[in-house]
Amino acid sequence: MIRHHESAEHSPDRVVILGANGFIGRALVERLHADGICTIGFGSADIDLTEPGSVNRLADILSPTDSVVVLSALTPDRGRDIDSFMKNLAIGRNVFKALHIQPVRHVVYMSSDAVYPFDEAPVDEASPISSEDYYGMMHIVREMMFRKLTGCVVAVLRCSSVYGGADSHDSYGPNRFRRQAAETGRIVLGGSGEETRDHIYVGDVVDLTVRVLACHSEGTLNLATGTSTTFMEVAETVADQFDTRPEIVSTTRTLPITHRTFDVAALSTAFPDFGHTPLSAGLKQAHFEEFGEREFLKPISSSGT
Repeated sequence: MIRHHESAEHSPDRVVILGANGFIGRALVERLHADGICTIGFGSADIDLTEPGSVNRLADILSPTDSVVVLSALTPDRGRDIDSFMKNLAIGRNVFKALHIQPVRHVVYMSSDAVYPFDEAPVDEASPISSEDYYGMMHIVREMMFRKLTGCVVAVLRCSSVYGGADSHDSYGPNRFRRQAAETGRIVLGGSGEETRDHIYVGDVVDLTVRVLACHSEGTLNLATGTSTTFMEVAETVADQFDTRPEIVSTTRTLPITHRTFDVAALSTAFPDFGHTPLSAGLKQAHFEEFGEREFLKPISSSGT
């Protein structure tokens, strides 16, 4: 579902990151700078992409040889209602218009596995997309927008659940569990944490995005590990990082149990030498990233394993 326009990886001339102050955006900017790649990033304080005036301002910044990574979005922690949906569509529309005025070499749109309905079957890039959730619907519409761009090679990356120490979204899963444990000594599960999800470390998302940029890739690719884990197992692994082990609390279930697994054959074909960070190692690293050497930390080996 994804193909490379470059047979060997090369550095883009310049990467423009929209949403550079977000969780993934900050990590991507840091990585590209470390790799010596010319990079400029914009957050909402720099350009308010919900405003019509942002169209010409962004178009004036862009150059034909640029690679643009679109991460700008109101995330679910900032609302899953119709107002957030419409603002996210406005962001997509304004970026699309700017790219129509000034086409660029490459556009990478960061989407989400929220575009897929929950099903027992493993998800792959050919799976039907459908969502009754405003956040998932937003990504479906914005994917359609960017695929209609002319004069640009477009890659759509659909992330599974991303975790890491710098995440501020506090979504249900590893990041919330880690903070609950530190602040309250408890990890609170929905039900008994029976649901399974695929959790991918932010460093892996960044690495794959850099590879897509370097290979001038086009098409759709799921960024996932291929291994799904119950929330109870995630909570147990998070709890193991603390000297004083937090209590794991089950609650009365209010939502149906859902599962999601990925078939990552397309990712393996696209990048056969890529190996994802195992969940246990990634959670240790995320713990260290957030808390450093605070007293409740267990020592982490230099190998991160």
